[in-house]
Amino acid sequence: MKITRRDTAAEGLLERTWRPVALLAVLVLLWQLVTATTGLIEPYLVPSPAATLDVLIGQWPYLWQHTWVTTYETVLGFVLAALVGVLTAVALVSSATVERTVYPVLLFAQVIPKIAIAPLFVVWLGFGLEPKILVAVLIAFFPVVISMVTGLKSVDPEMLQLASVMGGGPLKTFWKIRFPASLPQLFAGLKVAVTLAVTGAVVGEFVGANEGLGYLILQANGNLDTPMLFAGLIVMSVVGVVLFVLLEIAERLVLPWHASRRAEAVTTS
Repeated sequence: MKITRRDTAAEGLLERTWRPVALLAVLVLLWQLVTATTGLIEPYLVPSPAATLDVLIGQWPYLWQHTWVTTYETVLGFVLAALVGVLTAVALVSSATVERTVYPVLLFAQVIPKIAIAPLFVVWLGFGLEPKILVAVLIAFFPVVISMVTGLKSVDPEMLQLASVMGGGPLKTFWKIRFPASLPQLFAGLKVAVTLAVTGAVVGEFVGANEGLGYLILQANGNLDTPMLFAGLIVMSVVGVVLFVLLEIAERLVLPWHASRRAEAVTTS
């Protein structure tokens, strides 16, 4: 019997996913036992998986309406954070003066709790999408900068010397050597940043919004509607996981040559 590449890919996917799926099933079973079967926790405190699933199915159009808003804010905030973060990292690496001047300011801005200044954004920009996107950008920006700076500084000096000897200018050296070599670290930062962007968008909705998952969670909390609250949390987590997986797929397509991918191929075979 001939084993096709599709069969091998399916086996590899099964090998990577069965453990987390099994763990998730065990956690859901424990959740069901604690909440519904034994009654150790009151339903108004923690709903059962069945009650949460009923809300997810029965109220899906309502949930989807708010999910779309949060996803839009997250994606736009993440894209802006990635673009600005990469450009900032390039500027920091290109000039020691810029790095010594700007980097401490970036660090100072990063340690400021974003939820503390989010109300100011509502005052300045109103209750539209702009404050939520701005919070998502600010939260997701720093991991992109750090990872890109690390990647650009991790280039083998001998490669840079070889490019210089062969007459490569700064711009050509950047595109041919520095940028490709920094991509593994950049993708690591992007995967962290995209999950933080979801948090940023929801935090912005907590402060002031009339739509989005953050608004839905606040409303459910105020009404003691814990099944809807848990449903909102689950959907928010799923959004973050889906965006993370999409970046994983993009990384596999862009970096098939990286050592981690070669190691995966050897392990799979």
